[in-house]
Amino acid sequence: MDRSIDLDLNRPAASGATLLIVDDQPENLAVLADLLGGRYPIRAARSGVQALRISGSTPRPDLILLDIMMPEMDGFEVLHRLRANPATREIPVIFVTALDDRQAEVQGLEAGAVDFISKPFLPSVVLARVATQLELKRARDRLREENIWLEQEVNRRMEENALIQEVSIRALAHLAEIRDLETGNHLLRTQGYVRALAGRLRHHPRFAAILTDRFIEVLVRSAPLHDIGKVGIPDQILLKPGRLTPDEWEIMKTHAALGSDAIAWAERSTPRRLEFLALAREIARWHHERWDGTGYPDGLSGEQIPASARLMALADVFDALVSVRVYKDAIPYPQARAIIDQGRGTHFDPDVVDAFTAGFETFTAIAERFRDTHGPVGEPVPAF
Repeated sequence: MDRSIDLDLNRPAASGATLLIVDDQPENLAVLADLLGGRYPIRAARSGVQALRISGSTPRPDLILLDIMMPEMDGFEVLHRLRANPATREIPVIFVTALDDRQAEVQGLEAGAVDFISKPFLPSVVLARVATQLELKRARDRLREENIWLEQEVNRRMEENALIQEVSIRALAHLAEIRDLETGNHLLRTQGYVRALAGRLRHHPRFAAILTDRFIEVLVRSAPLHDIGKVGIPDQILLKPGRLTPDEWEIMKTHAALGSDAIAWAERSTPRRLEFLALAREIARWHHERWDGTGYPDGLSGEQIPASARLMALADVFDALVSVRVYKDAIPYPQARAIIDQGRGTHFDPDVVDAFTAGFETFTAIAERFRDTHGPVGEPVPAF
C-alpha cells in the first residue's frame, strides 16, 4: 500500500519551492503541513521508503523536513541513501525530531543535514529556518548554473581558439606546400606519423614526463609548420629536378632557420607565450638535427634536441623515403624501414626508432591513407 501523501490545502503557495515532509505520525505531518502549506507546495511521506521514492520523482523537492525516529528505516538511513544517490544528494535536509539529544544532533549534522529542529518547536523558528535553507539552496543553484555556463563558455572558446590555430597553421603551412607541389599530402602524413610515435612513447620512462595528452595535441597541431621556411628558398633550388650542388644544398639548409626565425617573430608580437608557436619553432628549427650531432642548423646531439624535433625528424625522413619527389622515385616500405633502422643511434633517437619499428604497420597505413594522387606511395614510380 502506498503510504505517501500529497497534501493539497487549496491555498495559494507564495513560493515555487517544493517541500517534502517525512514523519510516520499523521498528526505531525498535519501540523507541519498546516504551518508551511500556505507558503510552499507540500509533499509528504510516512516512511523512509516512500520518502526516497518521492525525492527521486518529479517535482523533486527543494527541501526535506525529515523525522529521525521512524520504523523500518530511520532518518539517518534515509539521509545516507539520499546522499548516496547523485539525483538527490544536493537536496538539503532538516531533521525535525522529538529527540532532544546533542549526540543525535551532532550525528545528523555530520551525516549531511543542514539543520536540526527539536520538537516541540516554535512555528516562527521553523518558518525562518526553512526560508533560510531555501534561500541558501537558491544561491547554490544559481552558482552551480553560472559555473556550468562558465565552463561551457570556456570550453567553447577553447575549441574556437583551437580551430583558429589549426586553420592558421594549415594556411601558413600551405604557403610552403604550394611552392613545392610534389609534397602533396605530406603535411597530413607527417601529422599522423608524429601522433603515432607520440602515442607509442607516451609511457616510456624517457618521454612520459613530456608527452602528456596536452603536449601531444599541441605537437600534432604544430607539426605542419616544420617546413614553413621553404617559402624563403629560391624556386631554382627548391624545385630543381636533380641533385643539388654543395652551394645549393647550403642554401636549402637555411630553410630550418628561416622557418624558426619567422615563428619567433610571431611569438614576439604576441602578449603572452603560445604553446603551439613554441613547439612549432622547435620543430621548424631542429627537425634536421641528428642524434650524433652531425645535423643542421646548430649541430645539436642526443637529448639536446627537443623531443618534438626528434619525433618530427623520423616522421619527415620516412615520408621523404616512401614518397615521389622531383629528384627521386619512391622506395618500397620494407626498404624505408631498413634505412630508418640503420639510422638508429646515429640519425635518430634509438627509442624513437624502436617505437617506429614496433608500430610499422600503423605508419604504412597512414602513408596509404594519405597517399598523393600523382603516384602511389611506397612503390617505385618511373622518372620521366
